[in-house]
Amino acid sequence: MTEAGLRGLLAERLEAAGDLPPEWRKAYDTDPDAWWESVYSDASLITQADDGAGDPATGEGSWTSSLSAPGAVFASLAHLYVHDGQRVLDVGTGTGWTAALLSARLGDEHVTTVEVDPAVADQAAKNLAVSGRSPHLVVGDGALGHAAGAPYDRVHATCGVQRVPWAWVEQTRPGGVIVTPWSPGWAYGHLLRLTVGRDRTVGRLVGSAGSMMMRAQRHPAPDRLGDRPEHRTTPIDPRDVAWDDYGADVAIAALVPGVVSTTTSEGDDTMEVRVWDGDGSWATTGYRQGRRGFAVASHGTRRLWDEVTDAYLTWVEWGRPARDRYGVTVTGEGQQIWLDTPDHVIGPSSPA
Repeated sequence: MTEAGLRGLLAERLEAAGDLPPEWRKAYDTDPDAWWESVYSDASLITQADDGAGDPATGEGSWTSSLSAPGAVFASLAHLYVHDGQRVLDVGTGTGWTAALLSARLGDEHVTTVEVDPAVADQAAKNLAVSGRSPHLVVGDGALGHAAGAPYDRVHATCGVQRVPWAWVEQTRPGGVIVTPWSPGWAYGHLLRLTVGRDRTVGRLVGSAGSMMMRAQRHPAPDRLGDRPEHRTTPIDPRDVAWDDYGADVAIAALVPGVVSTTTSEGDDTMEVRVWDGDGSWATTGYRQGRRGFAVASHGTRRLWDEVTDAYLTWVEWGRPARDRYGVTVTGEGQQIWLDTPDHVIGPSSPA
């Protein structure tokens, strides 16, 4: 099949899934970008490991830059509700593909894209040149935005954040929209759509978004196992806590500040959850087929797994609210997570 045929096949698949709005179809189809051959499947492609020190082809190390799956990109762009002539700040240039799409949709002069890694930015500039697009490419910390190009009508991020940078709000017009992956640390991330107000910026969670973290906001690495962990059991099946619902994930993230987690499994036979806070506290638990009870090993000043299960049961007692009932408020002082309305704040506020 020809390149054009493959591109059209993917476009039809994305449209059928509702991930490619009509206004973005033209930008997609008219992009002559030479590196389309690597993205004809709806999958993410890893383009950097260990901040450039590793080789992504080996599958080893930490993934630090990627080309996001087309379906995820278009779903995120759709939440921008962008209009002709509006100015967009694109945070996390990566390969340059999202910036190229925005430029094709709005015009090069209306797009500013920021990339923290000079080597990644250099390759993005080459990719953009091949595609015939020339947005304003800035090498710098995306958390700072790019004040020289402000004010923007829209801010679109492709990297995850724990806290929405206040600079993004300051550089966006009142009524403007910010769309970003929001990854507080517990479980999978969420897509957050915010609207800038007068004194505060408010928005809701609108979907899933598993993205690599902004370098300035990476989660702490797992703590080493302590020499003398405490061993006990828990009556709660960790599979219920870790795999129940995205709404539970938001509640746990809000009610257990600073918690970070990883979950691994081997089919239906084995699963393990590890949680930590970056200050020396950690816990592990899991399920093993044929084993009675659920063992917990923990260390540090916090009983993190107890905090997590308490938060999970609180969510159950709230009536199991779904993810779309949660939102985030951002001010110059910090960030709050709320349920149903901005006045119903859950958990402590996070500083700016």
